Order: sequence, then structure tokens, then C-alpha cells
Amino acid sequence: MPNEIIIKKKIKPFKKKIFINGDKSISIRWVLFASLAEGISTAKNLLMSDDVLAAIKAINKLGIKTIIKDNECKIFGKGLSGYNYKKNITIDAQNSGTLGRLILGLLINTPHPIKLIGDKSLSKRDFKRISDPLSKFGAKFKLKNNKNLPLTIHGSEILKPIKFTENKGSAQCKSAVMFGGMRTQGTTIIKAKKSRNHSEILCKFLNLPINIKKSKNFDYIKVNKIRKIPTLNYNIPSDISSSAFFIVLTALSKNSKIIIKNVNINSSRIGIITILKKMGIKIVLKNIRIYKGEKISDIKVESPKSIRAINCPSKLNSSAIDEFLIIFLVAAKAKGTSYFKNLGELNQKESPRLKWGEKILKKMGVKTILTENSIKIFGNPNLDINKNIQIKNYLKDHRVFMTCVIAALSFGGKWSIHDKDSIKSSFPNFLKIIKKIKTSD
Repeated sequence: MPNEIIIKKKIKPFKKKIFINGDKSISIRWVLFASLAEGISTAKNLLMSDDVLAAIKAINKLGIKTIIKDNECKIFGKGLSGYNYKKNITIDAQNSGTLGRLILGLLINTPHPIKLIGDKSLSKRDFKRISDPLSKFGAKFKLKNNKNLPLTIHGSEILKPIKFTENKGSAQCKSAVMFGGMRTQGTTIIKAKKSRNHSEILCKFLNLPINIKKSKNFDYIKVNKIRKIPTLNYNIPSDISSSAFFIVLTALSKNSKIIIKNVNINSSRIGIITILKKMGIKIVLKNIRIYKGEKISDIKVESPKSIRAINCPSKLNSSAIDEFLIIFLVAAKAKGTSYFKNLGELNQKESPRLKWGEKILKKMGVKTILTENSIKIFGNPNLDINKNIQIKNYLKDHRVFMTCVIAALSFGGKWSIHDKDSIKSSFPNFLKIIKKIKTSD
């Protein structure tokens, strides 16, 4: 069976109500927190993607029992000292930067060396940015080329608290240091540039000893040693990053409307909604409520008559960092020139996404100006593609694949998009939902 998809026709106008898979960031964090809890934690609507399954396999290797049945997962936590560190084990984070970085914070007291590996894409990403602060706790690291996977971590029984400044806006690095701080005597102090805050919300909900003070650009987090983590039963809300593809598909389709149910609209994740509203997209948040500290809502989107260009404020970058590829498609149809700056962090993702954003737009016939950390997009409200486009060799980045599917359905042309299995890492049901939207009621 060929691992590619061929799309030849634009999507017809649609009016649909859909449900999206569970939030990936919360799913992986739930697995890790539940593995440290004392007792049985249960999650419903856990995202059953390769990234989350890799997290489950990782805690299995550390001696934690799990049961998955009928879209429900049970984790039998053994407490903070419950991991069974066997000698010479290898943990495979596959494609997941979240798992690869966060789990290192849980292993800083391992009495035996543990090897961490990943796939081709993850092995090219920067792990020095997390090994450097974690080594200050007392753990030792050996990395390939002093930067990449595979790496080996050897923990220390005597851990000391640290002071750490995270200035890249990486929630993964911040969360790993938080996990590390929970294992030390004393107070770890983190000055963190604004980024996703799911870890902090879970800590607060579980009444763990952390203190957070917010300023305009940074959060100041104090983490103290934890004695016990209670069990956590969780109905995982839908993922805003996955929902983004259908928000944009609706925005780029004529006479269309969609309602996406039960979506996590955490303020650190909804930059795409703010940006698209500034561009004239009709988005309404309905039935807003709080669930275990997270804000949840239904999202209603209607296609606009026209799209405005945007000079995107850099302050929105961190809250839309995974959505810029799909936002670039909206800019391609806008009236005028859009400008996105300070986006060098995009090239630290599964693929160099800023560069891939330009590649996709150029293949579509959209004029761009690219620098190391910015892109100008010269929009064309009448953009209509009638040529063949092939997408391959993108390090199997799931967001590149899904962005190209949305582009093909929105702008036309004949697209051959390779490596469709890439969606298994984050959104296995993506193509099934596309098919549902294309199918008339």
C-alpha cells in the first residue's frame, strides 16, 4: 500500500460538527505524572498516537504497569521512588520532543545509566538545551556531538536545587527542569519566557509545592521537593493544534462552517485564534468552562468574505508556534503582504519548519521573502493552483503533511504528498476526519 496521498480536487462547501483526538501535550504529561502517583490513574480520550504510546512504553520500561482498553488507559503508579531502574535499558522517544526532554527530568536520580534514543528527526534536534540545566542538579550526560541523540544519562543520589533561565520559550525545557526540581532538597528557581503552561496547571491542580509569579514576558517559578503525587483521573480535552487544520480549512473554503467540540483553549495555546481573528476569520468560542484547571470550549468557525494581511506581533509566537505552517496558508490568500518575524525556533521543530513553510508556498506559486527567522508572504486572494505539486523528504514532519493536505483541498492542483504515516505521531485520525467533512450528510 503506497505511503502517499493524491489529492486532485478542491473541497466543496461544508457545514459540519466534529470531534478531535485528545490533546497531545496533556496526554504525554498525564502519562508521566500518573507514573509517579501512588495508585491507579485513569484517562479517557487519551491520544493514541505514536508519541503518546512511546511515553507509555517508556514508563513500562521503568517498571510501571499500564492497561489500555476501549480508549481508556489505566496507569498503576508506584510513587516518586517507584521506578525500577534496570541496568542497560534504552528508552525510545521516537518522534516526541516532549517525551524525550521531559522524561530526562524524571531520571536525574537514576542509579544506572539509561540510554535515550529517537527517530531520524528527533536525533537532529538540540538536547544540549536540556542536558545543560539538568546537569547542574548533579546528573551526568553523554550526547552525540555534544548536542544530539542518542544520549546517556547517569543520575545522582545527591541532587541540589538550581537557578535556571529559560529564554527560548521552550515549555519542554521548562517542564523538564520543573520535574528535576521536584526531586531535590530545597527550592529550584526558574525564570521562563512565556510558553505552554500545562505542566504548571497540572502541578497546581494536584496541589504540588510550586509557586508562580507572572510578569509581562517571563514567569518566575519556584519548585520545592514533592513527597507524594495523588492519582489523576482525566478526560483529555481535544487538541487545539490538531483543530487548527480544520479551522484553517474552513477559513479557506467558500460558504463553509464548522463546530469543533470540547477543545482545550489554554491561553498559552490559542495564538492561532488571535492571529486569524486579526486576519478577519470568523471564530466564536462557545460553552466555555474550566476542567481541572484547563479552559475548554467549542469552537465555531465560518468562512469569511475576505482575508486581511497581518504584521504578526512577535508576542503571539510562542502561543502559535506549532500552527505557523497552517497560518502561512491563510496569509497566502490574504489581501496584501503579511510579515512574521522572530520565528527561528520553528527550525528547531521536527523539520526546519520555517524553511518548509517557504518551500510549500513557493511550490504553490506564492511570492515570499525568507530570512533566518522571518518570512514575508505576498498574498493573492484569487490564488488558484492548476499544476502538479509533489511533497517529500521533509523528515516525516506530521505538520508538513497535514498542512499540504489542507493546501491541496483549499487551493486546488494535483498534489502528491508522501509519508502519510507521519500523522501517526500526533493525529492518527486526521484523514478520517477529512473524509467525514468531504462526505455529504
